[in-house]
Amino acid sequence: MIWWPNEIATLSHGLVTLRQSADKDIDSIFEACQDPLIPAFTTVPADYTIDHAIDFVRSDPFSFAERRELRFVIEYGNGSDAQFAGVISLHTINIKNHTAEVGYWLETSLRGKGICTTAVQMITDLGIREIGFRRIEGLVDIDNLASQRLLVNAGYVKEGVLQNKVTRDDGRQIDMALFAVTNQMWESQTWDH
Repeated sequence: MIWWPNEIATLSHGLVTLRQSADKDIDSIFEACQDPLIPAFTTVPADYTIDHAIDFVRSDPFSFAERRELRFVIEYGNGSDAQFAGVISLHTINIKNHTAEVGYWLETSLRGKGICTTAVQMITDLGIREIGFRRIEGLVDIDNLASQRLLVNAGYVKEGVLQNKVTRDDGRQIDMALFAVTNQMWESQTWDH
């Protein structure tokens, strides 16, 4: 059974914090999404504007209330030194089937430091142990090798490739690598939480 939280909690592990987005994140989200890799490998529009960032942050409460998405801002550092690092969410939620999909992106200067791997482990642990999902998937552009390594390092298993799964804005049809973790798999793993 799925237990949907009443509010978006703040989660911390070491120097990584997951928290609800706020208006103070709008400029950081806008700036980060100017990196061409983010729209290249995610659903973020290539022509990302400040209005996109405003809508993104201000739609959070509605997506959460409707049980469509559980989204967090990723911060890195302690206290007043904490800086915006990116965004992570559980989305494509299917309450009846106890499934969700993890999605994330990280600001360019903070990639390669294990921040997003930790964030994926944190949100996966929340999704499986607290909320009750039995399966969480990660779909990754077949060319995004860094994201594929990230999911493996976070405890996910590659299950295969979905041919012609996504249509990009430029009309290209691309393959996506399918990764997943189940509640049985997750509970048998240990990560330093």
